[in-house]
Amino acid sequence: MASSNFDNNTGGPVIVFDGDCVLCSASARFVLRHDRRKRFRLAAMQSPAGAALSRQHGIDPDDPQTILLVQGDHALQDSGAVLAIAGGLGFPWSLLLLLRIVPRGLRDRLYRLVARNRYRLFGRRPQCFVAAPQDRDRIL
Repeated sequence: MASSNFDNNTGGPVIVFDGDCVLCSASARFVLRHDRRKRFRLAAMQSPAGAALSRQHGIDPDDPQTILLVQGDHALQDSGAVLAIAGGLGFPWSLLLLLRIVPRGLRDRLYRLVARNRYRLFGRRPQCFVAAPQDRDRIL
């Protein structure tokens, strides 16, 4: 377990995302906007908490190739994390859970193809993601 001052056993699930990626940052803003129950917290992999969680779950925060959904000691990544997040947002986003009928190997291959090419396809932010003031209490 990585050493940090961050304790993930308090609060809800944490979405750990690439804060430099335009697509990932837009997805983080989407979650903040549509998570009406304020269930999810977020951490950019470039932040101390996000880097610690990434390392704890075997992800290099300096070369992130996936998204993590972390709750306690358990983490989902790739398409499993995306679908679990959609399910946690409630209707209509939870309808995406129907994609679980697609074999995980196929879903993850598609996810990894986009992840490997995300900077080229969507761009890179000049600075790491910063949440709006009303959402800062949900950012680690």
